[in-house]
Amino acid sequence: MAKRKKHPKLPNGYGQIRYLGKGRRNPYGVYPPAIYDENGKAISQKAICYVDTWIKGFIVLTSYKAGTYTPGDERDLEIDESADAYTFVGKLLADYNKMQGIEPEQKGLTFSEVYEKFWDYKYETEKGKKLSSASRRSTRAAYKNCKVLHDRDFRLLKLKDLQGVVDDCPLKHASLELIVTLLKQMYDYASLHDFCDKNYGSHVKINIEDDDESGVPFTEDELKTLWKHKSNDVVEFMLIMCYSGFRIAEYKGLNVDTNKKYFHGGNKTRSSKNRIVPIHSSILPLVKRRIENYGCLLDITDNEYRTRMYETLTELNIEKHTPHDCRHTFSALCEKYKVSENDRKRMLGHSFGKDITNAVYGHRDLEDLREEIEKIVCCERVVNKS
Repeated sequence: MAKRKKHPKLPNGYGQIRYLGKGRRNPYGVYPPAIYDENGKAISQKAICYVDTWIKGFIVLTSYKAGTYTPGDERDLEIDESADAYTFVGKLLADYNKMQGIEPEQKGLTFSEVYEKFWDYKYETEKGKKLSSASRRSTRAAYKNCKVLHDRDFRLLKLKDLQGVVDDCPLKHASLELIVTLLKQMYDYASLHDFCDKNYGSHVKINIEDDDESGVPFTEDELKTLWKHKSNDVVEFMLIMCYSGFRIAEYKGLNVDTNKKYFHGGNKTRSSKNRIVPIHSSILPLVKRRIENYGCLLDITDNEYRTRMYETLTELNIEKHTPHDCRHTFSALCEKYKVSENDRKRMLGHSFGKDITNAVYGHRDLEDLREEIEKIVCCERVVNKS
């Protein structure tokens, strides 16, 4: 099979000719220059047309920019896709750049050069200056971990180059998340400004399980103290987390069914997405109260809740715990009260690893899981007895 020709680089703002993949009669989409709304966000536009060769796409795009294109003109074009044709197009583009006052480039923008433009776009605008210093540090750290790409021509990078950075990085899952986020945002930005031919950033993924599962569970005495103060709004949500096991960020988009008494949702990894966890009977009244009062389980940001949580724990004379420690508490309770190991993994959204039987064939309905989670004896019962 003949190798697809390397096409000339179109100037910024000229428009795009995108190769949409083999198996199409007209595999090239011809798109007009990007336009932006008042917030600087690109407005999605339909293709002008679809053609069978890049050269036809270039003629259509040039005609469109000149205002002489009529829909259907591309059907009458008979163009020889030869090396001479590409040489001629290259000369036309060089002349166009000269007319626009654009200096000819020896090569395309490097990864670092696109990063610098992206940084200004994200952090140096009026809105960007309000972003936190933590966000800036995270972006810089992710960029440093992409060092192997820094001097590479951005337009020539492929998915395997980006994925290789993530796969070869020896750091923890949290650092890989920052790299993936940076690549996605950079490619979104680059696509809007014609710095790349295809948005590979949206396809980069993390191929290892999350390793952020370290933490310290609440002790039984600490749980008893929490139950004594369950009327406290902050404590109430802590208890819900301790007896359901979701990550704090997951509670924002969680589906809560108080009639059938279960949570549905989750994110982060393939195993944890869209999982079902029965609402333990001890926290059902707390869940109902929050839904009635706020319409959701958590009505403030994660960071705001963390601040309040730490202040409340200090007031209650309890050692500092993070929201993630509540997830560990749920796991510890499951272990203590002999909840089935496989069901514990299901409710926490953990991978079954090499256990193919349970991963593929292990199906449990809501009532099966409810029977397991209700094995957990709530400290409130002990508190009430005493």
